[in-house]
Amino acid sequence: MKTKTPLAASALAAAMVLTACGGSPTASAGGPEVDAHAQEVYDEINALSGQERTDKLVEMAEKEGKLVLYTSNTDMDSLVEAFEKKYDIEVAPTRGNSETVLQRLTTEGNSGNVSTDLVETNSGELNILAQEGFLYDYKSEYRDAVRPEGQLDGWTADRFNAFVVGWNTEKVDSSEIPEEIADFADPKWDGKVALEIGDVDWFAAVSDYYLDQGKSQDEVDEMWKDIAANASVEKGHSTMGDMLAAGKLHVVLSSYSHTIDGLAGEDNAPVAWKNGDEHVVPVVTRPNGVGLMATAKHPAAALLFTDFLLSEGQPFIAADFRSTSVPQEGDPLEGVETIPVPEDEMLDNYEKWDRAYRELVGG
Repeated sequence: MKTKTPLAASALAAAMVLTACGGSPTASAGGPEVDAHAQEVYDEINALSGQERTDKLVEMAEKEGKLVLYTSNTDMDSLVEAFEKKYDIEVAPTRGNSETVLQRLTTEGNSGNVSTDLVETNSGELNILAQEGFLYDYKSEYRDAVRPEGQLDGWTADRFNAFVVGWNTEKVDSSEIPEEIADFADPKWDGKVALEIGDVDWFAAVSDYYLDQGKSQDEVDEMWKDIAANASVEKGHSTMGDMLAAGKLHVVLSSYSHTIDGLAGEDNAPVAWKNGDEHVVPVVTRPNGVGLMATAKHPAAALLFTDFLLSEGQPFIAADFRSTSVPQEGDPLEGVETIPVPEDEMLDNYEKWDRAYRELVGG
């Protein structure tokens, strides 16, 4: 294997390992208690629909006047500005990567003082938060309009990340890009391939894909070893996108489609993940979503922002080249056959997959 970034245990891995071992991120506190006022507001609004729901919710949310939001979405500014322009509500966002968001919330949960009203982040972290009792059910016509695979227990998808194979078109001729990920095990790709240090869920999805295609476990393991022998391991999808655009990387096996599309569309960078209508298979999708905090101090504002995010907010998400949870015109994944990350497997057996990724790939 080529150069690696230093390995470090992430908050996500630690939290998931605790869950897998029978503990939990909030074991010492037994999980946060549902706030009685928040529950009252949630239950009242969840039971309403149409204009009656909207009118009541706007009245209650503007009376609260504030929303505290934790998010891992770096493209939230325009959406927040539109919400604040429409409603007399101040939004106080705190941004970090998904592991940082989870770490902060589990720390607050253990201290008994969760400060945010709403969390918007990756599926793995949201599944843990839901399992540990941090989140409260959200019901609305807007959730009903979300793609079925985005209506999860305890939270609702507002966008999807798609893991695609991206390449620098000046370093690699598009005609040379193979049909599937397994082909990057060929020694001719030595020194031209990059992997992301923490993409355990992508690794699990791709592994399952090849097992379903008839490969044995030994054959899948050997495939990963051969790919890893050709690859460097890097950290951060945005960083890898910048390196790809600069020609420092030739091919990234688990790019985000919105990163590649954004670099190509806004910066005219020499990057691509499609060759005409063709792309490397499999393309793996992972929902990212929003969850109401059971301890919210501004529950009506949290509900109103969620309604907005899943309705008027969807075009803002699409404008950032992301695949939305409510289908929009021009979806970058339209016509692309995808496979999902194995959500239940990640929640129940993360330690197994994390260990396999580190041993076989170096993540």
